[in-house]
Amino acid sequence: MSITTETNLPSLDELPDTFLVSLDNYSAISLTGEEQTSYLQGQVTCDVNSSSDNNLLIGAHCNAKGKVFSAFRLINRNAAHLLIQPKASISGSISELKKFGVFAKVDITPTDELNFFALIGEQATAILQEHFNQIPDSLTPVVQSNTTTLVYVAGKQARYLLIDESPVLENIIGKLNLPIYNSTLWNLLEINEGFPQLSSVYSGEYVPQMLNLQAINGISFTKGCYLGQETVARMQYLGKNKRALYSLRTLLTQPLESDDVIEKQLGENWRKAGDILTSYQADNGHCYLQAVLNSDLDDSTALRIKSQPESRITVQALPYSLVTE
Repeated sequence: MSITTETNLPSLDELPDTFLVSLDNYSAISLTGEEQTSYLQGQVTCDVNSSSDNNLLIGAHCNAKGKVFSAFRLINRNAAHLLIQPKASISGSISELKKFGVFAKVDITPTDELNFFALIGEQATAILQEHFNQIPDSLTPVVQSNTTTLVYVAGKQARYLLIDESPVLENIIGKLNLPIYNSTLWNLLEINEGFPQLSSVYSGEYVPQMLNLQAINGISFTKGCYLGQETVARMQYLGKNKRALYSLRTLLTQPLESDDVIEKQLGENWRKAGDILTSYQADNGHCYLQAVLNSDLDDSTALRIKSQPESRITVQALPYSLVTE
């Protein structure tokens, strides 16, 4: 798609009123066929049986040990289940799904023909209403308008996904006349919302609760058996999970290194505190991080980036609670 995107990387405080993000780093796994629902129900953490043409589910695909291959948003489009996620986690997840899929009447394929855009901001709802007869909301998160699928993503600010083939989306985007950012900015928004972003590096490393999926309705504890279910249930009911997903912020003078880690202070020494799943570094030096750390962090815990010892990391509030009732 020949779309010109902004080259600047704004911080959260510098975002325009309303804008678009080209999600060229996103795609989906498509499942179709007679047994698509029953098969997927036995593979993922969410209750696929409750999926409909108008709802949005959050879930994870785990291995037999309960470690997450991918975290996704599940919608239905043209009679297919679509697991929307970063392209980085698709190849590993699709390979595992196909291993067991040979025993079921289901076709599992990538959706290379679809493109994804996001519309975000205060005027996003009003703008969509000008161009579509029906738009999604918190009660009806998924709406089909001709060939375009519109998805409402709830959070600190309303976000909408626009899903269609390239020529159709290009026509829609051209009419909106809004600044367009590249997919890097979506990382910032997902970090801010506390939605896990798994790369191939950390695929198969964490159980769903370490990624806060229980806090965003990404795990059904009543649906019955699925791959990795025993580990997930044990973590939940025996309180064995000691790690959580955090949204962090710091000010850096140098670019973050790809293999950087977060350290915490223990007396006079520093030791590794956790892994950085994804990051976003604004032009003004503000760096936003999504990391898995021990869940016993408090305000007195000193954190830093290992390669930049002078840095100081602050924990940001998530839009959901990790406290189990």
